[in-house]
Formats: sequence, C-alpha cells, structure tokens
Amino acid sequence: MIQLPTLMVESQLWHSGQLRVVGIDEAGLGSLCGPVVAAAVLLPPHCQPIPGVRDSKTLSAQQRSPLYPAIHAQALAVGIGAASVAEIDRLNVLQASHLAMQRAVQRIGAYDHALIDGRDLIRLDLGAYTAMIDGDATSYAIACASIVAKVRRDRFMQRLGRRYPGYNWQQNAGYGTRQHLQAVKTLGVTPWHRRSYKPIRQFLEQQTLV
Repeated sequence: MIQLPTLMVESQLWHSGQLRVVGIDEAGLGSLCGPVVAAAVLLPPHCQPIPGVRDSKTLSAQQRSPLYPAIHAQALAVGIGAASVAEIDRLNVLQASHLAMQRAVQRIGAYDHALIDGRDLIRLDLGAYTAMIDGDATSYAIACASIVAKVRRDRFMQRLGRRYPGYNWQQNAGYGTRQHLQAVKTLGVTPWHRRSYKPIRQFLEQQTLV
C-alpha cells in the first residue's frame, strides 16, 4: 500500500508560530545526464492536502501533470534551483544537489523553517531546517516539492531530447535505461552527460584505449 504524506510536522511548526514552512526536494540524482533540479514550496499555514499528492516516484507522468499546477495554485511561493553537469562532476552529485536546494529556497524569500528530503548532511546556510529520511513519502510539503522538481526536470530533459535525438531523453529523462546506454555506445557522449558517472566514465576510458 502506498504511503500518503501528512501535515503532521508542518502543523507542529505552524502551531509553534513558525508559519512560513517550506518543503524542499530534488530530482535527477541518479540520471546519467542533465542537471539536478530542486524545488522549494512555501505552503499557506493550515492548508489542506491536495488529493493525490505523494512522493513523485510513486506517480506516473500523467498523474503528476494535473498536480503540478494545483500545487502552484495552492503555494504562496515556489522556487526552482539547479546544479549544472559541470558542478555535478566537480563537486559530486550530493553536494551539487545541496547547492540546487539552496538556490531554490533563495527564490522563496523569507521563511521560518525548511523541511528537506534526505539525511542531515546539509552543509549550506539554509537557516532553520529539518532533514527527513523518506521525507517525500511522509511530509506533504516535501511531497509537493518532489512533484514540482520532477515535472520541471522532466520538461527540461524533453526539450533537451529534441536537440539530441536518439537517446530517448523524452522518455527516460536521462536515466540509464538499456536504450540510453546503447545510444551512448552508438552516438557517443554529449556535453550533457555526467562524466563522473561510472557508465559514462567507463565508455570514455574505453574510447581512449581504442
């Protein structure tokens, strides 16, 4: 049975007087190419959950599509941030995702508390925050951010896929599907591939030996 996120943590913060609560999540950690995209969603205090909102990984593209504008309509503010392929390769993807999160929340403006998906490894100046393991499955605010981040990144990869036909990024969003990996062998590595990732690094090493 799919777990539905709740407003339990958000409600505790609201009742303590922290009314500007932001959910933050990212999309694209495991992708072989493209940026990491993060979203920050500032909810109105004491709001009611939008039916159907849950961890974006449990939703199909068709299910996420109507939820994306509904979240924007409910939110007081939505911020988007990204970390580039160059930043991912230079910093590592975890640190790059933290940078994307910081960029996203900076676009929100003032807030009282942030709820972040993941372990307590954030080393950036995000103010007061709570890191929640599996937060996208348990926190409504984080689930909203996970959907927004996923939709925004998928749309970017769809546009990018039209510039680089053959890799099927419109469908796989840059993840390492069999078709994508075969396309890398056939068509080569693009500027948008993450060279620090093992499949891409191994391919480039093999090309050097030829």
